[in-house]
Order: sequence, then structure tokens, then C-alpha cells
Amino acid sequence: MLTLDLTPEEARVLMQVLEACVSDMRMEISQTDNIRYKAMLKERKAALERVLQVLREQMPLPLAE
Repeated sequence: MLTLDLTPEEARVLMQVLEACVSDMRMEISQTDNIRYKAMLKERKAALERVLQVLREQMPLPLAE
């Protein structure tokens, strides 16, 4: 298991980048005809979504102003 020590700002930026990547992958998956390539993209997307889920679970909720 790998552990990262991120500041809240770094975690937010990482989440934004991962969310954009997952969104882009949805489009690429839908436009891909090659079955093997599509399967590989789906596996990568699932891995990114797992990382995003961990980040969401561990991110402190913003304080109300």
C-alpha cells in the first residue's frame, strides 16, 4: 500500500485533475471500437474512481463561513 501525505489544497487539486481525467475517459471509452483498448480504458477509469473515492472519504469537510 502506498501512502501520500497531501495538504488539503494538494488533495483538492488532485481530485480536480482525476475528475477531469475520468470525464475525458468516459468520452474516449464511448468512442473506442477496439474491444481490448476499451477494456483497458475501463480498468484505468475504475482505478481512478477508486482513488477519487479514497480522497473524498479522507478530505476534511470545508468549514462553513
